[in-house]
Amino acid sequence: MTCQIPQETIKRVIDFHGHSCPGLAIGIRASELACRQLGDLSDSELVCIAETDMCGVDAVQYLTGCTFGKGNLIHRDYGKMAFTFFNRKEGRGFRCLLKSGSRDEIYEEMSALQRKIACGEASDDEQTRCNELRRQMEERLMASDLDELFDVMEPKEPMPRSARILASLICEACGESTMESRTRRFAGKTLCQPCFDRVEQKI
Repeated sequence: MTCQIPQETIKRVIDFHGHSCPGLAIGIRASELACRQLGDLSDSELVCIAETDMCGVDAVQYLTGCTFGKGNLIHRDYGKMAFTFFNRKEGRGFRCLLKSGSRDEIYEEMSALQRKIACGEASDDEQTRCNELRRQMEERLMASDLDELFDVMEPKEPMPRSARILASLICEACGESTMESRTRRFAGKTLCQPCFDRVEQKI
């Protein structure tokens, strides 16, 4: 079934992100899936673990209210088109992974052209072709049934704890205030992570 999110809402998502693209469409559909699986939740009840830093994360932030600042959007730098959503109130959740079949010959050709464009080697015709393929890919992602797009499974990790307000400590090297949980001890001193990285060396 085609995307059920109102067009005016999708337009606001595009405005928030800055452009329309296949990656953003994936995030829109993943957010739609979260609503289908967990219900219409307030942002305080929903938490998302994103295994990518691609465009779709902006759609998740806009549509679900999960943000880094509130502590209910967590990034795992795995490079996977996967999102885990939890309902804190009910203690349940799911993980969705973009199906490999969603990336067909359109995606392969588009990716090859994007690489040429990034290297400055693409002709005008190739750039035009890439834009057309992006449009086709985006349209297909928005029109496909959610069950055709994503594999839905149990979460791979437990539900994250709610964000906590922690004490701050002063780094004894740079003098900057640092959240206690992000400090390190080295040679009897409390250091922030950058200062620790400068002095700690592994052979």
